[in-house]
Amino acid sequence: MEGAQAVREALRHARVHELFVTDAAADRHPDLVAAARDAGARVVPVTDRAAASLSDTVTPQGLVAVCDLLDVAVAAALGERPALVAVCAGIADPGNAGTVIRVADAAGADAVLLAGDTVDPHNGKAVRASTGSVFHLPLARDRDAAAVLDACRGAGLTLVAADARGELDLHEPAARPVLAAPVAWIFGGEAHGVQADLAARADHRVRVPIHGRAESLNLATAAAVCLYASAAARRWSGEA
Repeated sequence: MEGAQAVREALRHARVHELFVTDAAADRHPDLVAAARDAGARVVPVTDRAAASLSDTVTPQGLVAVCDLLDVAVAAALGERPALVAVCAGIADPGNAGTVIRVADAAGADAVLLAGDTVDPHNGKAVRASTGSVFHLPLARDRDAAAVLDACRGAGLTLVAADARGELDLHEPAARPVLAAPVAWIFGGEAHGVQADLAARADHRVRVPIHGRAESLNLATAAAVCLYASAAARRWSGEA
């Protein structure tokens, strides 16, 4: 975990083993150094050069924490009665995956499931894009995307694929009862969306209408619109 915000969230929500910190970063963030020591983490002073070698950012902040992996089994992430879940199916860009995790957290989702060839949520860029949300809700990974969808259905979730050519318009009245029910949203890759075989497994394929002249929405924006539509529908219906 790299940077002050990610390290702060790690110290609050995960087991931190080590904190590598430059002198300048220690002066800027004495609270994080103290919290790491209080948590039993080994605090290791490093030079700016060493910090740069640990970092994958252009301007390192001089704080890098090593903590436990975050993902759990799919069944554990779903829990007993999930109401809103985001499924990332084949998302290759770590920034997009991290942003979807952040949006899911903000919309009150119960879990994010990373299915198929989706990027590792522990990727540094994904963690940074989540701005700490990787610590706030359960994450699970499974290369078998079909099995992930089966687990969601088994947990009582309606499967809804975000599809630009979907038969159901997100803003149509008919969409509201669908979204008010417990739902697993399926979001596909950046270039081609949800794979055809996974979209075919969904109970509904929902499109976000384009009212202007934009060709499409990017993945993270579409995910935000869809997840918040579900959150709003549940509140209107009294389910949340």
